[in-house]
Amino acid sequence: MSARRSTTATLLTLAVATAALAGCSQKKDDKASADAVKVNATDTACEVSKTSFPAGHVVIDITNKGSKTTEVYVYAAGDKIITERENIGPGTKATINAEIKAGSYEVACKPGMVGDGIRQKITATGDASAPATPADPRLTAAVDAYRTYAQEQADATIPAVEAFTGAIKAGDLEKAKSLYAPSRTGWERTEPVAESFGDVDPKTDTREDGLEAGQEWTGWHKLEKSLFAEAKIGDDEKKLADQLVADLKDWQKKIPEAEITATSMANGAKELLDEVATGKITGEEERYSHTDLADFAANVEGAQKAYELLKPVASEKDAELAKTLDSEFAAIQALLAKYKQADGTYTSYDKVTEVERKTFSDAVNSLGEPLSKLGAAVVVK
Repeated sequence: MSARRSTTATLLTLAVATAALAGCSQKKDDKASADAVKVNATDTACEVSKTSFPAGHVVIDITNKGSKTTEVYVYAAGDKIITERENIGPGTKATINAEIKAGSYEVACKPGMVGDGIRQKITATGDASAPATPADPRLTAAVDAYRTYAQEQADATIPAVEAFTGAIKAGDLEKAKSLYAPSRTGWERTEPVAESFGDVDPKTDTREDGLEAGQEWTGWHKLEKSLFAEAKIGDDEKKLADQLVADLKDWQKKIPEAEITATSMANGAKELLDEVATGKITGEEERYSHTDLADFAANVEGAQKAYELLKPVASEKDAELAKTLDSEFAAIQALLAKYKQADGTYTSYDKVTEVERKTFSDAVNSLGEPLSKLGAAVVVK
């Protein structure tokens, strides 16, 4: 066979193989789309395409057809959060990859991101005692390692919080203010899986404008307002200080049994970056203390830890995604480093200009887009 004929034959073979692979890929994509649970959210309805489906890996495709930004949750009994996606804007779509064990659940759409939501009952069929998805040992190891990481952060948080609340109980305003941000670091690092700790998050980390109807305001941000905006320490603040310690010790005890999966780590990291983009880049979270960058840095560290533990599987399935995430995490860490002071604190956020905040926003959005694909990249098939 001549060199030219050999080349032509090779090219034809490659073309046929490529077409076959593309066809297989298209069939897989079509099947995945057909198998997905579709949720159409409006301002008044939460339409779910399937109310019964096999337990295991579940793809939830969400379309917000309403006029308000919405959230979609999957709840187990007692409103235990199985998976979620927040900040789904009007006319936009979102996809959640989740591991759901056999059992009964509710899908909740929350137009305006408030209230209990519009709910639909669903059932994941199969053996309730079986794991949602057969485990890849590397993902099992990743989950175990992240649980250990979360436990280490909680164990380090308790003495930091006790120092902070000790200053409050001693009436030392300036010392309490200086210890406020360090007391939050461990919690902020574990926020990718905060929902797995039940009611600890609303008790300890809710802002005043994030309260649900009838919810008592407790936790860090209530104390933040007293210390930084009102410059007061009274009996109420001392009582809140004791409650904060108790609630965080509850968190510390819950970690060993918390429901954590590879997809919840991946989804949580993405959700956290969305929260940073919508509530932290704007300065809303730490509106009185202006310690937003300390929170932001801890959030990025926690999200990056989740990614690095999942990377062995993710990079095998999607090498380009891993390469992009490596680059984007490095870029955002380099940006944060510019604002870190010699004593380990960060520049007060009220000193960060609007132009600089836009730079942070762009960096978060640039990381958030590829991070949204991490959940799909660690699916066991």
